[in-house]
Amino acid sequence: MAHVPTQPSTSVHLPTELALLVVLSFLWGGSFTLIKIAVETIPPATMVAVRVGVAAVVLLAVAKTRGLVMPRDKRTWAGFAVQGVLQSALPFVLISWGELYIDSALAGILNATPPIFVLLVTLLVTKQEAIGGEKMFGVLLGAAGATVVIGASALQDLGMQPLAQLAVIGASLSYAIAAVWARRFAGMAAAVTAAGAMACAAAIMVPLALFLDRPWALSPSREGVLALACLSLLSTAVAMLIYFRLVQTLGAVGTTSGSYLRAGFSVVLGVLVLDESFAWPAMLGMVLIVAGVAAANGQLHALVPRDARAANRNPH
Repeated sequence: MAHVPTQPSTSVHLPTELALLVVLSFLWGGSFTLIKIAVETIPPATMVAVRVGVAAVVLLAVAKTRGLVMPRDKRTWAGFAVQGVLQSALPFVLISWGELYIDSALAGILNATPPIFVLLVTLLVTKQEAIGGEKMFGVLLGAAGATVVIGASALQDLGMQPLAQLAVIGASLSYAIAAVWARRFAGMAAAVTAAGAMACAAAIMVPLALFLDRPWALSPSREGVLALACLSLLSTAVAMLIYFRLVQTLGAVGTTSGSYLRAGFSVVLGVLVLDESFAWPAMLGMVLIVAGVAAANGQLHALVPRDARAANRNPH
C-alpha cells in the first residue's frame, strides 16, 4: 500500500486546486438538496445503494478508459473497503436518514464540521499533517461562519430532532476519518482509489438495500429519480475524482475545509430550490466561511490588499 505523506503536495498549481475545492463544495452542497428531493419517495438505504452503485460503474469505466489497472492485492482492497464505508456508505446513509426529519440547509450546516474532527484526529492520533496557527484560525473562523449562516431561527430548531442532527454530525466525523485514511492511497491515481472505494461501498449497500427496502416494490417519483441520477453521477462519481485528488494536493485539513463552502451552498440551494427559510446573517456567514477556507489553505493573506499588508509591516 502506498506511503502516507506527512504534508500536502507542494508541486501543485494552488489556484487550480482551490478552484476544484469550490467545485467539489458545490457538488456536495447540492447533494443535500438532491437528497431531500429523493428521500421523499426513495428510502435511504436504496438511495445510497443506487448512488454508490452507479458511481462505482462510472468510476471503473473511467479508470479503464485511462488505461489504469486496478490493484489485486487483498491489503489494498481492504483499505478500499474501509474508505468506502467511511467516505460513502456510512455518512450517506446517516445524512439521508437525517434529512427525513430536518431541512437540507440545516443538514448542510451540521455537516460543516469535518475540519474540526480532522484537526482532532491529526493532532491526537496520527500527527501526520502540520497544523499551523493560520490553519487553526481558518478552521475556527469557518466554524463561526457556519454558525452564523444557520441563523438564530435555525439554531432554535436544534432540539427538535436530536437523533437526526446527531446522525448528520456523525457523518461529519466519518468524513473526517475518511480524509485522513485516504492519504494512504497517495501513490495511486485518483480514479483508481475512487473506483475501488466506491465498488466496495456498493458491495455493502446493494445487499443491505435489497434486504431492508425491497426496492422492486417502490414507486419513486420522477423528481426523485432525476435527483438520484444527479446525485449519483455528479455529487458522487465526479465529486470523488476531485476529492481524492485534493486529499493529495491540499491535505486532509485543506480538503475538508471545503465543508464550510458546502454548507453555504446547501443553504443557498435549499432556499432557491426547496423554499427553505433564509436569515440575513447568512451573508455575513458566507464572508466568514470564505475567509476560513482561505486561511485553512494558507491563503488568508491573499484576501488582504497588498498595500495594507505593506503598511502593517512598515507602520512608520
